[in-house]
Amino acid sequence: MGAGHAHKLYRHARSPVHALPPHCKIAAVFCFVLIVVSTPREALWAFGLYALLLGAVAVAARVPLAFLLRRLLIEVPFVAFAVLMPFVAQGERVHVLGLSLSQSGLWGAWNILAKGTLGVAASVLLASTTELRALLLGLQRLRMPPLLVQIASFMIRYGDVITDEMRRMRIARESRGFTARGVRHWGVLAKSAGALFIRSYERGERVHLAMVSRGYAGSMPVIDEVTASRAQWTHAAALPLAALAVCLTGWMLT
Repeated sequence: MGAGHAHKLYRHARSPVHALPPHCKIAAVFCFVLIVVSTPREALWAFGLYALLLGAVAVAARVPLAFLLRRLLIEVPFVAFAVLMPFVAQGERVHVLGLSLSQSGLWGAWNILAKGTLGVAASVLLASTTELRALLLGLQRLRMPPLLVQIASFMIRYGDVITDEMRRMRIARESRGFTARGVRHWGVLAKSAGALFIRSYERGERVHLAMVSRGYAGSMPVIDEVTASRAQWTHAAALPLAALAVCLTGWMLT
């Protein structure tokens, strides 16, 4: 994990949120999501306050609203599932705009939409303000199993390598006049996929042998020691502590 690795979700900026150590941000987002999930679904106002808290974090991190909304499109499949729940769920029925909907299904749909959207938004903000390499260092600092951290590190490092290999193979096919237009071309694409798998496997073996020859024994050396001061932990805890106050108030009022 010595070299940096940028990703599309990351937005480079100078802000107090970017400056926080990665493990502080990971812990803050994890606690925030747990608190949001624990909030009673009947406390509608609480989810509005959670959204305001995330909005304040986005402003402090200088993440534009349009950037955040585009990244939230990843939850569209869950939105589609939530929309279907009032129609297929059982229980007492209510009529809305001439449609017979399940009351429990409506609450379930709201629960998924509200909590899922807030969780995804918090994750997007985390990814927007933290580089992938820093996220891995943060997970390592939080004592995540080293093997999982290594697997994630290799996936990140060589995901672009495999993607670039696919691009070169596509260019090679097109330079020879091949263009996939239907089912009859699936055989060529299947052979390309098989060749890509073999190349990836061989590359993985060569990388492993190179690591072993350099003394790899199951653990990666820690080059950068990420630390956090008490003030940084306090700043990171502001979001989950504010959310906890909202959650406790919601339980008392429902």
